This record gives sequence, structure tokens and C-alpha cells, in this order.
Amino acid sequence: MKLKVTVNGTAYDVDVEVEEEPVPTLGAVLIRSTSAYGVTPTAAKAPAGSSSGLKAPISGTVVKILVEPGSEVKAGDTVVVLEAMKMETEITAPQDGKIADVNIAVGDTVAGGQTLVEWE
Repeated sequence: MKLKVTVNGTAYDVDVEVEEEPVPTLGAVLIRSTSAYGVTPTAAKAPAGSSSGLKAPISGTVVKILVEPGSEVKAGDTVVVLEAMKMETEITAPQDGKIADVNIAVGDTVAGGQTLVEWE
């Protein structure tokens, strides 16, 4: 690039080499529903559970319950959606089974390790 530079009243023609810098990237940008309780399919689901109950893998607020007592679920089915730090986490069934009891309600705050749903 050619530039004209004036120093103390004297004009100079200058050739300048400009190195291109790589444009920084933001990484992955996720766009989801504007609804505070909308369920958006995600690649990351959190399986959590034991032989007798499904436990919360994180602390958070219950935003959606997708089962009720007597519901049949298959391994990988989303059972509960928790919100923590404005991010939703889908809690999935670790095994096939039948729901015996739901120990939570929408709006409840749960602690990590707390039993959310019990199996028959």
C-alpha cells in the first residue's frame, strides 16, 4: 500500500506492507426458542439415575415434566427438563421402565443428586 506522509512540512511517499490478521471466530452459536420453557432438541442430554430412581445430575429449577405415575418410558426418553444458569438440561431415562412416582413439580428448585422420579 502506498501512503503519503508529511513530516515537518516535507512530503514523503512511503510503501507499506500490511499483514492480514486472521479474523477471530466466535465458535458455535446456538439459537433456541425465545420461550423461557420451550424444549429444543439438543445433542447433549444428561442421563441420570439408579435402579430405584432418577436423580438430578445438577442443581436447577424444574421447567418441564414429561411423565406422570404409570407412564412407560424407554432408555433415552426425556423425562424432566431442568434449567440452571439460563441453560436447559434434558434429563433422560437411563433404562426402560414404568414410573411409580414423580417427586417434583414445575417451578421446584432441586439439588444435584435429588431423586426426581421413582421407578416401579
